[in-house]
Amino acid sequence: MNARELLQRVSGLDLSEQVVERALRERMAHCGVTDSAAYLQQLSPAELAALIELVVVPESWMFRDSGAFSAATAFVQQQLAAQPGRIVRILSVPCAGGEEPYSMAMALCDAGVAAGACRIEAADLSKVAVERARAGRYTRNAFRGVDLAFRERYFSRRGDEYQISDELRAQVTFSQANLLAFDSASAAGRYDVVFCRNLLIYFDDPTTTAAIAVLSTLLADDGMLFAGYAEVPAFCRNGFAPLRLPGAFALQKAGATPAAKPRAAAARPPARKPAPATSAAKAAPAVAPLALDCASLLAAARRQADRGHYQEATASTHALLAADPNSADAYFLLGVISECQHNSGAADDYWRRCVYLQPDHYDALCHLALLAEQTGDAAQAGVFRQRATRVFERRAGHSR
Repeated sequence: MNARELLQRVSGLDLSEQVVERALRERMAHCGVTDSAAYLQQLSPAELAALIELVVVPESWMFRDSGAFSAATAFVQQQLAAQPGRIVRILSVPCAGGEEPYSMAMALCDAGVAAGACRIEAADLSKVAVERARAGRYTRNAFRGVDLAFRERYFSRRGDEYQISDELRAQVTFSQANLLAFDSASAAGRYDVVFCRNLLIYFDDPTTTAAIAVLSTLLADDGMLFAGYAEVPAFCRNGFAPLRLPGAFALQKAGATPAAKPRAAAARPPARKPAPATSAAKAAPAVAPLALDCASLLAAARRQADRGHYQEATASTHALLAADPNSADAYFLLGVISECQHNSGAADDYWRRCVYLQPDHYDALCHLALLAEQTGDAAQAGVFRQRATRVFERRAGHSR
């Protein structure tokens, strides 16, 4: 088993060769080892943990995507109003350095929710991140945006850093844990609110499915889950339905109909009603076989890509484009294949062609936003993200 396979098995992360090689070089230099095979052979649990620390991405900031905290707070208040005296349980995973669960605690406090009415639990794979979260001390980088009044209310200045109040620290319980290793059976239905944002984007499809299954088990049947904007389609493919909430990518279990929450919205535009048959339509039966062939080619290409047969998937997709040069889905799939092969330039080009042909292609917009973020182009990422948000809200509104 090579280093990439080992890290993926332990962490679940679908890591690029470049990321793994960089981490491997750093740890080998630290240990004074020059042969990677020898390093892996003598890898101790402590050294494996140190290697994992170099590949996780624990960056966050206070009130990141603030609409999610407003929506979660309103939901908590509804739950408490419906069942006075109950305790609402909230989970944040991964919690990075604690910015997300502490933001939730501050939002609840600002809304007048009693500290004892909620239990906030948080977990992260990174031991370093969990230790930083427990300490509750942050640099200026944790505070972004225009409205920072909460910093004056809940933090005290300590040199160049800010220390969160002891009252807020006491409201969050932190632990080091891997979501995929959660004892979900014993904690089934434990949480009313789950934050799991920007984790699935680092997983391959099988790991994503496994992670969502764990989250579904942990979430109460009438609970609410908050995901990253690029992760909504994956949840919708695995038993969840989106909720139409301003500024928040919230979901509930498909089929759940709690009275205190907005009605579930579909993850895709409503199907168009078929046009009534006409004599002209009956006279042109050749259109149906062409559509069937294109659909079959696309389905075959997706199956091949899912199995990692990228060369065959690419060939099938190009065959589809030969039959239908304006297939946005074909270009989207080529972008995904390129990304899997670590060719971000080609992926960017294919996804841009996709949204040129279909400006409201939600998945392509999300992938373009993520790619722009990864390359440091915050302005372009914001543009794509806003477009994706408008598509999401418009489709949710049409399905109501």
